[in-house]
Amino acid sequence: MSRFRIATRASPLARWQAEHVASLLRATDRDLEVELVLMDTVADRRLDIPIAAIGGKGVFAKEVQAAVLDGRADVAVHSAKDLPSVTHPDLVIAAVPERGDPRDALVGSTLGQLPLEARIGTGSIRRQAQLANLRPDLVFEGLRGNMGTRLARAADLDAIVVAAAAFQRLGWADRLTEILDPAVMVPQVGQGALAVECRADDAERVTQLGAIEHTPSRRAVDAERGFLAELGGDCDLPAGAYATTADDGTVTLDSLLASPDGVVMLRHRATGDDPEGLGRESAQHLLDHGGRELLA
Repeated sequence: MSRFRIATRASPLARWQAEHVASLLRATDRDLEVELVLMDTVADRRLDIPIAAIGGKGVFAKEVQAAVLDGRADVAVHSAKDLPSVTHPDLVIAAVPERGDPRDALVGSTLGQLPLEARIGTGSIRRQAQLANLRPDLVFEGLRGNMGTRLARAADLDAIVVAAAAFQRLGWADRLTEILDPAVMVPQVGQGALAVECRADDAERVTQLGAIEHTPSRRAVDAERGFLAELGGDCDLPAGAYATTADDGTVTLDSLLASPDGVVMLRHRATGDDPEGLGRESAQHLLDHGGRELLA
């Protein structure tokens, strides 16, 4: 097939991601025609409503997925962190290209230089819980919108928390004050990675997209998504997972489950050959060692 219609959100970052996937595809077939199908999602429009109130994890992906399901587009490009933990039965994640930086970052101040009772902008309970565990004095304020909107808010706060990859992809790496090591803040599942979906019955597209798959990144993302799936798609506790893939294909997964106030912080590290199984086993370990009490 010589033409790809790529569904994507219309934000500058989402368009960068779609164009990046388009360039990878063109590298496999220089005659390939690529068209972006821009989606204006409810989550992008309603910045006055918390993500959890709109529909929680997956709210950014659903309308983009719908364009593929109803034939308006052939594939969808997502930030892997925005996808629900269980893939739609009529879709398949056909490719995970090489992952970008998975880490979180501060803009405006380093962690060590934050003043007492500093005001921190973040809309993520995962980020909030981990920072509260480190600094119980911090005061948190909601933060939503595209990266430009978030960056503008940094002037009114002591710091904001962002995904390092987002600023790097937009050419704003110099605005990042401190990139946080995963040992300090466990990233969100799939952070820094892209996921390319197509219809499960579209065998030709599945084959074509396989050419841009990066196996180490895919194995890491599969482990992290396995962790989230085992916790349950409706889990609204702070949770994070960060996987790395060794040269021999083995995966090491650091996972976290916490209370919203950061007082309880459960962590686990495991290594294995089956990425999804490793993720599920890690989730069960945390549930068996205090996680079920948190959920209750």
